[in-house]
Order: sequence, then C-alpha cells, then structure tokens
Amino acid sequence: MSNPFEDDSAEYKVLINGEGQHSLWPAFAAVPAGWTVALDDAPRQTCLAYVEEHWTDLRPLSLVAAMS
Repeated sequence: MSNPFEDDSAEYKVLINGEGQHSLWPAFAAVPAGWTVALDDAPRQTCLAYVEEHWTDLRPLSLVAAMS
C-alpha cells in the first residue's frame, strides 16, 4: 500500500487547526476534530502551493501571541 499523504495523483484538502498550522489531508478521509478546511479537494501540488503561500510563519499562534 502506498502512503496516501505522498500520492501525486491523489486529491487533497488543506486543513488548518486552532494554532494556524496547516496540513495536507487526503480528500477521501474525514476531517479530524479540531481542523477546518482551508482549501477543498485539489491536486497535491495545488495544495502544497497554497500552504507555501499562506503559512509563512510556522510558529503556533499561541507562541506568536506570547511573544507580542
């Protein structure tokens, strides 16, 4: 069985959690609790580009707030 997180021919979602962290998630899998869909079903490369464009600060939001 191949890794569903690394299949270039599959569709994915981009998820975001409460800390602003992003994740690629296989389109066929249910969205886990605590995560929301930022980008719905799209090719893997589209999802990766979305993450690169939108998740520019990898620090959790709680850390960003604590450092302010």
